[in-house]
Amino acid sequence: MKLVLKSWMGLLLTATFLPACSNAQKTINMETVKNVDLHKYLGTWYEIARFDHSFERGLVGVTATYTLRPDGKITVLNQGYKNSLDGKHSKATGKAKIPDPAEPGKFKVSFFLFFYAPYNILELDADYRWALIGSGGPDYLWILSRTPQMDTETYGMLINKAKEKGYDVSKLIKVEQPLK
Repeated sequence: MKLVLKSWMGLLLTATFLPACSNAQKTINMETVKNVDLHKYLGTWYEIARFDHSFERGLVGVTATYTLRPDGKITVLNQGYKNSLDGKHSKATGKAKIPDPAEPGKFKVSFFLFFYAPYNILELDADYRWALIGSGGPDYLWILSRTPQMDTETYGMLINKAKEKGYDVSKLIKVEQPLK
């Protein structure tokens, strides 16, 4: 568990500080969606693709589950399996908040104390079936889905949207998910 906590802390620290240091010449359109119905966004999302980073390296079957807390913040439960769907289970629990209700697509997520990293909903399906997520710069990108698999057409469309926003989509890795 200590290793998992260190890995997820790495996400927070890296997502917070690295974007300011790396790829400074690369311009990313970080414009977020204008409307988010939080109650529709809550629930489980499957990670379809992501940029490689140390805190999720080797994880497959990755999901993120969001639930509303009594204080209005959101509990974030990230979990996956090391190297195979039968591998060691890894999980990290954090919290999220929407600091400015006028910008509902900009969350802040924390897995350690009061250190928050950006979580930006860049694109969101009208029926909340998929989402494109960025985190404060060009080094973090996720494609999420409500189902473990995503059809080729939708995946391609999201790749194109990410490319239009300035992301280097060649860095995306597909995440193995269970067949359902």
